[in-house]
Amino acid sequence: RSLRPGEWTALEAGLLAPSASVFRQDFGNSSAVAFKPGLDVLNLSYAMFAARGYNVSQIRWSARENSIIAAARGGTAVVVKAAGNDAVAVMAANRNGQMDYLNQALRGAQTGIYVGALDRHGTPAARASLATYSNTPGTDTVVQNQFLVVGVPGSQTGLYGTSFAAPVVSAYAAILGSKFTAATPKAITTQLLSTARKDTINGYSAARHGVGEASLTRALAPASIR
Repeated sequence: RSLRPGEWTALEAGLLAPSASVFRQDFGNSSAVAFKPGLDVLNLSYAMFAARGYNVSQIRWSARENSIIAAARGGTAVVVKAAGNDAVAVMAANRNGQMDYLNQALRGAQTGIYVGALDRHGTPAARASLATYSNTPGTDTVVQNQFLVVGVPGSQTGLYGTSFAAPVVSAYAAILGSKFTAATPKAITTQLLSTARKDTINGYSAARHGVGEASLTRALAPASIR
């Protein structure tokens, strides 16, 4: 049957991390996120657009976004955000003059990760390129250090967009949590960002690809993380 976007992304995360408990919150439900015992990983395959010119600190968020932003800034959950599909920097306005203020609010958050899309999964022998639609970190070094890319093989699945890149990283975070059971959300976030690969990307640059392509193999390699 036909699924809504959030149902597709939840299915994707669940298929990649089958032992994880996946909970969905309908976009029409603006109540605060109900956090669960253990490692919480929030997948945000959506944006909050408004006209350029607002100060993000003055935005009146719903209880849902307030709880998400607080978790990312406070380091109480891994918060994985789709970077966006306007082929601009995540902190920039799109061609319609709209800003994704949820991207703005997660800048510098200690457990916030932006995820862009590659056209496929890369290897050193067959490097991947940034998808033409994917947003980038741009020249902002704070954002660059929070930014990962992963392959979105839409030609195989018919599903394109950074909305389908973010659940890959969300699943990776859940898998790391199943091995490193004592690790904090901050440790999981740091592990994902610090083990990314640059040798699998065509023309790697921090301004386009952040810290590189997420690597579950590398992230899982150590016996423990802190």
